Amino acid sequence: MNSDVGLKEEQVVELEKQWEMLSRGAVEIIPENEFKQKLAKSIKDKKPLKVKLGLDPSAPDIHIGHTVPLQKLRQFQDLGHVVQLVIGDFTGQIGDPTGKSETRKQLTKEQVKENAETYIKQLFKILDKNKTEVDFNSTWLAPLTFVDVVHLSSKMTVARMLERDDFEKRFRSNESISVHEFFYPLMQGYDSVALKSDIELGGTDQKFNLLMGRHLQKEYGQEQQAILMLPLIEGLDGVQKMSKSLGNYIGIDEEPNEIYGKSMSIPDELMVKYIKLVTDLPHDEVSNMVQGLETETLHPRDAKMKLAFTLVRMYHGEEAAIGAENHFKTVFQKGALPEDIPAMEVDQAQLTDGKAWIVKLISELGLVPSNGEGRRMVKQGAVKIDGIKVEDADAEVEVKQDMVIQVGKRKFAKITLI
Repeated sequence: MNSDVGLKEEQVVELEKQWEMLSRGAVEIIPENEFKQKLAKSIKDKKPLKVKLGLDPSAPDIHIGHTVPLQKLRQFQDLGHVVQLVIGDFTGQIGDPTGKSETRKQLTKEQVKENAETYIKQLFKILDKNKTEVDFNSTWLAPLTFVDVVHLSSKMTVARMLERDDFEKRFRSNESISVHEFFYPLMQGYDSVALKSDIELGGTDQKFNLLMGRHLQKEYGQEQQAILMLPLIEGLDGVQKMSKSLGNYIGIDEEPNEIYGKSMSIPDELMVKYIKLVTDLPHDEVSNMVQGLETETLHPRDAKMKLAFTLVRMYHGEEAAIGAENHFKTVFQKGALPEDIPAMEVDQAQLTDGKAWIVKLISELGLVPSNGEGRRMVKQGAVKIDGIKVEDADAEVEVKQDMVIQVGKRKFAKITLI
């Protein structure tokens, strides 16, 4: 490496080790030579790098798509570097327009605060709390005067803003772009100025915003951050980016059985990507699994079960992972009912001649979020009573003591009449 000038032999070895680990899985590093130089200087001076990740709490929960940069941050921490976690409580009220075909709905201060509290709790399931600095960007953005904002906006031209893909498409299509949306990348870039970040991580869809940090640091006379971009993870549908709004996600705070079951539904062609990017499995083990899948010496089902077990173990512990695996084997591989079906009460006074509309029943039991979803599940043949499929979404079913209702592959309820 050209960056090892002035390093001792053992420091060169350490540099190569850090470079190999940190660059693994990255889509692009900008600029690569500066990234290496920063690592080399950090090793030589025995001074950790400040590695930034910005998160806008636009939803209350973290899913495994979010964990791709978090896993990389943990690698930085394991190598002795410090993570700067920026919670975008200020920018979150504006909303990142990246990839949006229309102006994004702004969140209230209360919504952002509530989401941020949940984020922080979940983040430390992955990150080392002792090596993480958590900052809210309202700390430095809220006090800016209008003069400061005008000065900040003078650092970027409208023409440069319109080079950004989503803005350009909307402009060409004569779709509205609100002026406040231009301030989002400026504010995200200013976060790097406020924190004097050395490295910033983000997904490939964040390239414009990440480069803004470099640009503004230069404008404010600071050393520019290097950028490490990571791939986006497709959701369970295998097509679109993982998103709670699309329902194609695995949440890290979901129940163990739910995480395991969802993991088993991941398309085979995405398995390797998930194993590489969202698990904490050692590099050698991952390589062996990938090779086994390629040579067909490892069955995709077994690889998927390893992935499912690992994700549950990472967020709920070894015991929960063993339980979720046994549950899956019992219910799905052997076709038996689970032993721990939750008992749910039904008031007999609310029944008509001991009967209830099946859609309303499963909705009130919480097995589906709405009557509309309940109808859809019945029509798909996904609703069973005591193992017998319900065919008619308008059916009135007799509600009996201890009858078992199943919706989909993972949701069960045993009726207790009161």
